[in-house]
Amino acid sequence: MKKTTLLVATAFLSIVSLAQTTNQPGCYPFPKTISVTGSASMEVIPDEIYVQVDLREYKKRGEDKVELEKIKNDFLANCKAVGIADNDISLASYDGYNLASIWQRRKKDPELLASVSYQVKFSNTKLIDDLVNKLDDQATNNFRITRTSHSKMVEFRKQLKIQAVKAAREKAMYLTEAVNEQLGQAIEINEPDEYSSSDVATGGYRDRYKVANENAVRLDQSKNAYYGIVDDGVDYRKIKLRFEVKVLYALK
Repeated sequence: MKKTTLLVATAFLSIVSLAQTTNQPGCYPFPKTISVTGSASMEVIPDEIYVQVDLREYKKRGEDKVELEKIKNDFLANCKAVGIADNDISLASYDGYNLASIWQRRKKDPELLASVSYQVKFSNTKLIDDLVNKLDDQATNNFRITRTSHSKMVEFRKQLKIQAVKAAREKAMYLTEAVNEQLGQAIEINEPDEYSSSDVATGGYRDRYKVANENAVRLDQSKNAYYGIVDDGVDYRKIKLRFEVKVLYALK
């Protein structure tokens, strides 16, 4: 019994001794630190504007139905006429002849209208206006901007992160000087989370893709990276990028 008690007491004294040694000045490599947040932001005009165009068969009174194949061919011809490259046009959805359900439904209702949706990537809003002016109003069921981006987005994000880290260091320097200390080495840098952008501007073809007072904004849970759309008028939308970086510095 005495032997057991002695072992427990020895273990307790070892733990206390270790704790006291750890808390002694000079044992922790960074006894004094400062944590700061740096930020950087920019606005860019998008050069990648993704639009979904919904086309549908139609029939005017007293006339034959305009078939989907003609509507598709006319639409693609109009895209080519305004200078849109083939690789900037892709099929978004198709409710038409290639689906068995359509065949079955058409047997019961020969006048059933088929539809197709295309995604078109534009480099500027002038191209959008040019295409809109050529569209068949009867065949165009909807025309909306689904998202915007920029071809140099990866480079912009890299630049902003670097600027945010530099801003954090500048802030750490003047705050350190305010308390008569000297700034040491950087201990930890918390990079903002990355994610895929899915900014959406809602709207229809009738308003010619121009939407007022409806902005799409994304803010991640860490609140370190902000990516949204700022509406600066009806002619174009600017993309706003903003990053915040937390940096921990040692004090000498």
